Amino acid sequence: MHIIITDARGARTRALHLSGARLGLLCLGLALGLLLASAALYHWVFQKGAREGWPGVGALVRLASRDELEQRDRFLRDNLDAMARRLGDLQARLLQIEALGERVSGLAGMDPAELRARPGQGGALVDGPPLSLEALQATLAALERNAGRDADLMAVAESRLFDQKMKSLMVPTRTPLDGGVPGSPFGWRIDPFTGRMALHTGVDFQAEPGTPILAAAGGVVVALGWHPEYGNRVEVDHGNGLVTRYAHALRLAVHLGDLVRRGQQLATVGSTGRSTGPHLHFELLVQGVPQDPQKFLEAGRTPPPAPLALAAQRSRGQR
Repeated sequence: MHIIITDARGARTRALHLSGARLGLLCLGLALGLLLASAALYHWVFQKGAREGWPGVGALVRLASRDELEQRDRFLRDNLDAMARRLGDLQARLLQIEALGERVSGLAGMDPAELRARPGQGGALVDGPPLSLEALQATLAALERNAGRDADLMAVAESRLFDQKMKSLMVPTRTPLDGGVPGSPFGWRIDPFTGRMALHTGVDFQAEPGTPILAAAGGVVVALGWHPEYGNRVEVDHGNGLVTRYAHALRLAVHLGDLVRRGQQLATVGSTGRSTGPHLHFELLVQGVPQDPQKFLEAGRTPPPAPLALAAQRSRGQR
């Protein structure tokens, strides 16, 4: 496209050559300029009309503002309803955790009423006014406080259960021989060497020579080696004044001061010391006084009560 520009007297002329691309850019620039000018004028007119109360303009502004506010309120209500449903799910899960915590607290020796501090809720559904943001925030804050308290109680229960588990592993309730045949029990008997009545301070287990002798519970080896009456023996301290003794062994498999775990091999069955044949002489001492080991071994063979039954029993006992 060629555009020729001349002055009034035709003394000077100027020719402009516009290609298709330049013409398109020029048209686009003009359109954008008009659009921005129109937007600025629209904004100025509506602002000035709203401030000065021009007839018709103020009504249009209020109508547009009301539509915008209604859309915003509808969006907030939809989101609040979704959050309320999520909050209900969280509350239901928290109730399940509380029920589990009540059973666990009974096993840990805690008062199950500590987890029932909040009263139960229920009833028929009657819809009320829409949930506000403040009410939702208050409910979430209460839920956070309750969850934190329950987490602390569960941590205490876990600690107590772990302590009970460790104590149970330190109590000699495991049979020291796998497959051993019980022999002489604890108590008074006729001594096989003297023929007179004598106190048998342990229980005997008949077994083939070389049969592994196992620790009845975890502990520390405090005595080891030869004894004139017990022969090769191992003594394990389990804490709280509990000591087990394994006598007449053929070979020893631990060293003095070793930390042994429940069921670990200590020695092998033999007939050393004051013995008439291969067997294990197993003793249990409390504060240095011999006790009947069979009572502890029977306690280890008795299955513990079911968690639900134990929790219910504790609950009944606290009423």
